[in-house]
Amino acid sequence: MGVLVGKQAPDFTAPAVLGNGEIVDSFNFAEATKGKKAVVFFYPLDFTFVCPSELLAFDHRMEEFQKRGVEVIGVSIDSHFTHNAWRNTPVNDGGIGAVKYTLVADMTHAICQAYDVESEGGVAFRGSFLIDEDGLVRHQVVNDLPLGRNVDEMLRMVDALAFHQEHGEVCPAGWKEGDKGMQASPEGVAAYLSENAESL
Repeated sequence: MGVLVGKQAPDFTAPAVLGNGEIVDSFNFAEATKGKKAVVFFYPLDFTFVCPSELLAFDHRMEEFQKRGVEVIGVSIDSHFTHNAWRNTPVNDGGIGAVKYTLVADMTHAICQAYDVESEGGVAFRGSFLIDEDGLVRHQVVNDLPLGRNVDEMLRMVDALAFHQEHGEVCPAGWKEGDKGMQASPEGVAAYLSENAESL
């Protein structure tokens, strides 16, 4: 798998269903996320098994992402019409309901190839990318098809990036909002470990 961390996130334009239910023929990633943090997550297919649990997990945390000014964008190789049908299928019937974020239709597979998450079977692995306000990828994780991702971990990464941007300090293992950071120096490491090594 390619590592995109530290590189510019690949831009893309594709059909999509927006969070308000509007279907558009040319959703542009760079335009939609200009000056904002973004989470782009890939999943294999609509109307499958692990996927609805993940898409609902993102939807249930949309208020938290929005509070942090983060644009959330889901991508699969399904058409925008299939995305729309899945949004219009009740959760109790295996649908996802009216999720409040954009679902992009990567029918040509160009986006999952650009992010290097296409599996040998042609569908996308469960790739998640945190992209900063300048379009740089700051965090990525890619799960195999049977392994659902942890959306709370992505929120933690959003908070860690915001903390680093604001304070200039680095975030040690298990850091979460409200915890102390660490100065990126030998003295900073020593000071942090002298207080926190036992709890790591």
